[in-house]
Amino acid sequence: MFHKILIANRGEIALRIIRACKELGIRTVAVHSDADSESLHAKIADESICIGSAPSAMSYLNTKAIISAAEVTDAEAIHPGYGFLAENAEFAEICENCGLVFIGPSADSIRLMGDKIAARQSVTKAGVPILPGTKDNVASVEEAQRIAEEIGFPVIVKATAGGGGKGMKVVHSPVSLPNLFAMARAEANASFGNPDVYIEKFCEQPRHVEVQILADQHGNVLHLGERDCSIQRRHQKLIEEAPCPVLTPAMRKKLCDCATEAVKSIGYYSAGTMEFLLDKSGNFFFMEMNTRIQVEHPVTEMITGVDIIKEQIRIAAGEKLRYKQSDIKIRGHAIECRINAEDPEKFTPFPGKIDGYHPPGGLGVRIDSAVYDQYTVLPHYDSMIAKLIVHADTREEAIQRMARALDEYIIGGIKTTIDFHKRIMHNKEFIEGKDVDTGFLERLKI
Repeated sequence: MFHKILIANRGEIALRIIRACKELGIRTVAVHSDADSESLHAKIADESICIGSAPSAMSYLNTKAIISAAEVTDAEAIHPGYGFLAENAEFAEICENCGLVFIGPSADSIRLMGDKIAARQSVTKAGVPILPGTKDNVASVEEAQRIAEEIGFPVIVKATAGGGGKGMKVVHSPVSLPNLFAMARAEANASFGNPDVYIEKFCEQPRHVEVQILADQHGNVLHLGERDCSIQRRHQKLIEEAPCPVLTPAMRKKLCDCATEAVKSIGYYSAGTMEFLLDKSGNFFFMEMNTRIQVEHPVTEMITGVDIIKEQIRIAAGEKLRYKQSDIKIRGHAIECRINAEDPEKFTPFPGKIDGYHPPGGLGVRIDSAVYDQYTVLPHYDSMIAKLIVHADTREEAIQRMARALDEYIIGGIKTTIDFHKRIMHNKEFIEGKDVDTGFLERLKI
């Protein structure tokens, strides 16, 4: 096992990793920007090093500064968390070349699954269903028109690199395709430095369901069940729950077995997530793989009792999985609400000083957050400041518990999305759970 790990991230995920390391008896090194000197992760880690100024490019994306911090503190490994450098194959290679363990998959796996075309081709060989679409990048509008006519509208134009909804445009007719195709390429180039796009059939009113995977370096792979991440706004997840409320046991087994076999086929190790679209008929289609820990991993931890961060660290240290698939039991239901420092009506960022902070508590309530009273939420980074997670025996009880916990949650001085989440927890359609899909919020005009 490692003696010391550097966490190349900030906020709640950095704090989450530090806690896991402390329980494993591993010393920690926090890196931070000069603006983050008062951040909780910088205060709680065993060592803390400033690696640059507030802009991410000057600090949390500053590879040289991060590697230097690891070297001067004698860290043996680097945990990238999520975001920033977590899915950067070049960074994983640099760590390896510098004698540091990258706590994540191999650079080859990151590169393979980060290329959406290559990922589709790889999982297809493993028998994973995909939506009809192109096998290669689409270079021209003329080619796009021909392919769209063959597949049938509506189609979706997607960036080959990256994710998060950027470089993604839904096209409902031939008339709108040229403009949307150009927009997708421009957005992909601006976001990822790569204008390449591909086209696939648009799945209407799907659920977004993902399977959590753990795989070691000895060929052992298992799944921890699935999560439903359908409550989204502009392709950004806002509420996640586990298990998916509409899957039958047979559907669940088929989906999770399919995800496991796909991971085995590419020789993947570490924690990872296979993401799927689930249509109204119960058919599922591969969407992408996230080769890192997910923001929403706590809901899976709550229903399985498995500490995914600890397992990810053990895998990176070369240990075999401590569990067999038969050891994994799903217990109850968990829901996570992402609490953002945003206007709950406009969803615009709302940084500033927190004046009065009271987190909820009680049985089955978990808070993953790095903020505290009088902490200043910075404008330089992602607006998520906390994750509120609840667990109960049933979905109905979990919704009631979440509504209660949201009522208790006080974050003064700034605007947050707490009121937004309250509205969802009292929404009849969400409570019933049957007619929820990725367009749910759009239909509610929220």
